[in-house]
Formats: sequence, structure tokens, C-alpha cells
Amino acid sequence: MKLISIVVPCYNEQEAIPYFYDAITAVAQKMQDRANFEFIFVNDGSKDGTLQAARTLAEKDERVHYISFSRNFGKEAAMYAGMKKAAGDYIVIMDVDLQDPPELLVQMLDGIEQEGFDCVATRRVTRKGEPKLRSFFARMFYRIINRISKTEIVDGARDYRLMTRQMTDAILEMTEYNRFSKGIFGWVGFETKWLEYENVERVAGETKWSFWKLFLYSLEGIFAFSTAPLAISSVLGLLFCVIAFIMVLIYALKAIIWGDPVAGFPTLICSIFLIGGIQLFCIGILGQYLSKTYLECKNRPIYIVKEEK
Repeated sequence: MKLISIVVPCYNEQEAIPYFYDAITAVAQKMQDRANFEFIFVNDGSKDGTLQAARTLAEKDERVHYISFSRNFGKEAAMYAGMKKAAGDYIVIMDVDLQDPPELLVQMLDGIEQEGFDCVATRRVTRKGEPKLRSFFARMFYRIINRISKTEIVDGARDYRLMTRQMTDAILEMTEYNRFSKGIFGWVGFETKWLEYENVERVAGETKWSFWKLFLYSLEGIFAFSTAPLAISSVLGLLFCVIAFIMVLIYALKAIIWGDPVAGFPTLICSIFLIGGIQLFCIGILGQYLSKTYLECKNRPIYIVKEEK
């Protein structure tokens, strides 16, 4: 039988791990005639009892493995480390908070083995339980990224997906330090089937994603999979050159033909603030791309393992 590796990134999730283990092992029991399972918990530098919870499970269940980082490297690094350690023919990425329904694994396996897909992924069709402001900006992000990027990123897409070994190996070949997996999954290609489901509340604990962290993560996706911001800064520069030239002509004609004096201090201050703001905005865009290049050139490891089993 095929081996399915379940990769579970964890950060301060000691409360959720027991619930997740009970739920996933129940599904594995139902699918025991179709596949074998291994469970890989990746402790992303947690400050609570997450590592101890993973150790306890590993002691009583030989299917359980864990990786513990030396510090917090982020979910992207945790997913990469879990996929690298996975020995399965199929690899699944799941959140430990049970917002990714384990019972969908049956349909996922059917999609690959019976329908011939390389990946079966999930997307939320509702955002019930989320703050309305966060939901609004999330929808706007997907609209923007799909307009400016050649890589399709499905609205509401989750990291929860089942992939073949071939697709997983393709993802592991992308060793970039600044990772945005939702874009990477789409960039590598392969045939993907989408399963839709309604949003599920966390089983325990609190979300680790604040609005600010989500905003920075969205910028990571934009700068990783689009050069449109660079084009925008160029267009803005050209536009303001044209505006400046037109304004010079207007004031010159007013002064020559009608003898109209040019407004001084207020006009000057407004112009300086406007042009200065646009320049800083464009320099900021260049700085973002430069910073990403700088981090990649350092060639630092994506994560550092302190303990594993």
C-alpha cells in the first residue's frame, strides 16, 4: 500500500495537538485498507509544551515523527522541513487546529488514484468567524495578485492539500529563502483538483496570524511572484515628468500672456510633499526587491533543526 505523510506545522499548539491526533488517527483507521500513514509534527520554535506533546505521541505511536527548530523560522520553513523529511508516496500539509477537515483525505486520495490528478487542494468558500475587515483585505489581495502575476493563486486557497511525490520533489527543488507556498504550488504546475468547504473554527488555542503578519505575508507573495510594482514605479515617474512639464507651460503662459503672478510658498510646499512622497514610495518598492535579493544572496539555511525523531 501507498504511504501518506501528514506534515503538521506547529507553533504554540500544545492545546490543539491532542485533538488533532485523535481526529487524524480516526481517519487513518478508516483508510487502513487503502494506505499507511506517518505523522510529522514540525515544532517551529514554540514557547509552550508543543515539543513535549510531540515527544509523547512519538513514544506511544511509531507512526509519529517530529522536527524541532532551534527558534521560530515561520510556517513556510516548517512546511518545507516537513516535506523534506516525509518518506511517503503522497504528502499532505495540514494545520493542527483542525480548520483543515481530516475527513476530506478520502476524497483527496480518490482524486489522485481514481481521477489521475497530481494534487488535490482545498479552498474555503466562506470566511465565517473572521473579522469583516480581514476578510475584505484577503479578497482584495487575491484580486490584486491574480491581476499582476502570471501565477494563478486561487481565492480562499488553503495550504491543506495532498500531493504526489513528483510534485513534492518539484517544490523541494525551489530552495529560495523568501517563500510563499501558495504561489509555489501554482508555479510548479501539475494538475490540481479543488475541493471546496465552509470555514471551520479552531478546535483550541488562538490564531498566530495578526492583521499585520498577514499584511507582510501578502507583500511577500506580491514581490515573490510579480514585478508589476517596479513597472508601477516607472509609470509614476513618467507620469509626474509629464505633469511637471505641463505645469511649467501653464505657469509660463499665464505669466507671459496675462501677467498673472505665480503662487509662491503654498504651491512650492505642496509640490515638494507630493513629489517627495512619490519618490519615497518608488524607492520603497525598489528597496523591497533589493532586500529580497540581499537575503537570497546570503544563502542562509531556511531552518535549523535542534531535535528530531
